[in-house]
Amino acid sequence: MKHFLLLLTFTLVQTSGFAQTDARIYDIIDAVSAERIKSDITRLAGFGTRNTFSDTLSETRGIGAARRWIKSEFEAISNNCDGCLDVFYQKDFVPAEGNRRVPQDTWIVNVAAVQKGSTYPNKYIIMSGDIDSRNSDGSDFTKDAPGANDNASGMAGALEAARVLSKYSFEASIVYLGLSGEEQGLFGGKGFADWAKAQGWEIIGVLNNDMIGNITGVDGVISNRDFRIFSEPVPPTETEQERQARRFYGGEVDGSSRQLARYVHKTTQTYMPEMNPMMIYRLDRFGRGGHHRPFNDLGWPGVRIMEAHENYTQQHQDIRTEDGIEYGDKLKFVNFDYAAKLTAVNAITMANLAWAPPAPEKVAIGGIVEPSAKLKWDSVPGAAGYKIYWRDTTSPTWDYSRYVGNVTEFTLDGIVIDNYFFGVAAVNENGSESLVVFPNAIFR
Repeated sequence: MKHFLLLLTFTLVQTSGFAQTDARIYDIIDAVSAERIKSDITRLAGFGTRNTFSDTLSETRGIGAARRWIKSEFEAISNNCDGCLDVFYQKDFVPAEGNRRVPQDTWIVNVAAVQKGSTYPNKYIIMSGDIDSRNSDGSDFTKDAPGANDNASGMAGALEAARVLSKYSFEASIVYLGLSGEEQGLFGGKGFADWAKAQGWEIIGVLNNDMIGNITGVDGVISNRDFRIFSEPVPPTETEQERQARRFYGGEVDGSSRQLARYVHKTTQTYMPEMNPMMIYRLDRFGRGGHHRPFNDLGWPGVRIMEAHENYTQQHQDIRTEDGIEYGDKLKFVNFDYAAKLTAVNAITMANLAWAPPAPEKVAIGGIVEPSAKLKWDSVPGAAGYKIYWRDTTSPTWDYSRYVGNVTEFTLDGIVIDNYFFGVAAVNENGSESLVVFPNAIFR
């Protein structure tokens, strides 16, 4: 009982000196409009097809018209915030030769809108949606493929997040991103990730939104509250030394992408308790892929946010009725209120991260054969203090925490290092927190 009371005390004082919540976050949630999202999804589906290889010259049909419209929307948003967004195309040439799902040489064109941060302009948080759509044959660019949910919903979410968040100023930069070529092999995400690396960007995290508008699953489940957060356990770029260290010290589920997933989960439960975020311990759906993966491949944190209950009769399907089942990704199947809720989840996550100081780069832990856990970390410019988190080794979430003030080391007396996992986050004067950093060094 004494040990339990100690943990409870730590939890109760976790935000000493700071407000429990930030009123601005509730304003952001309230500002997200289901009607505007509906209008955007309707417009995107109205281009008939946004197949990667579809018409690029028409003003009314095809991927060219879609991406020009997206760019014009970002520019209109920028005009409303005195030019606060840098809007541009980023493109790469993909040849047909050597690419099984590319029937003809193609330019993969992405649309980006960057809202620069005031203090950490080279640190970026990205929200992405996909521009392209497909029917039953991913290479068929003539038949209709409205892609209302897959993925006009995610693209509309990125546009709406830009409308809402462009009214605020942030410490770090935010990117609202439309990616192309997803259905043929994640070409848009790879191209933009490589481009960002060449620019020297430091990416805090990527929120890939791919299908955020369906609430009726093919399994019969209907829910407008559940959503999934997919994340890989550890980065593929980890070194052999890091892999060996995990064998002895743990951290198999504590890579940077998993910490980003926990951040989305915690932010949602704090500010939108009506929603049920489901952390899925997987890079993506079984045997399938999404546009966060190319960023993960370069070692950056990235997750996929999407509906919990998919309907496969409405994904990658020619529009038709067969055996009494209506196939196709049509506008009528999208729940716009639900899409607005998931857009808000993204917006508040990005706002919290963009207001927060950077995470500590180095966190060291000690306390072997001692009755206490000791932590040390690098000082973070702009941080008003730090918060230590810990959890049972079998728990998916950070369940206990303690704000320890503006120090760079602290001892948790009575907390045995063997029985918990630990992490440290930087906090600013408003209470905004960085991602939690799992210890990456050991000391005695």
